[in-house]
Amino acid sequence: MTDSNLPSVQLANAITAQLGQLRRHLALAPPHEAAQILANVLDYDTGLLGEVTDLVETGSRFAKVHSERGVLPPEVWLALGRAANELNSVGADLYEHTGTIKQVAAPTPPSSRPAAVPVASAMVVRRRR
Repeated sequence: MTDSNLPSVQLANAITAQLGQLRRHLALAPPHEAAQILANVLDYDTGLLGEVTDLVETGSRFAKVHSERGVLPPEVWLALGRAANELNSVGADLYEHTGTIKQVAAPTPPSSRPAAVPVASAMVVRRRR
């Protein structure tokens, strides 16, 4: 049983609540603002995804030490290590797209030409079938 009076547990609970708020903001945000949120979250060097990956990696090191001492089953260490590796892989996959998301987030100067109508990619079109 966790002691919810510990400052670290209170911090984890507060962060969890804030992530829920951020998710709700993202769901309701206009495209420009949603892109800004995503760009900040997905920035692997300074964003949330990189920090969560680092947190899970730290948890994996904790689990390694305690599984070697017999306090935790080795499966816990393996699962956390696998999760850290997967998050790192996901971060690397998304890293190449954060520039595109940041372009959507950047305000565009007004143009004298009429805006081109966006065209759905083939992948989007196929998904609608």
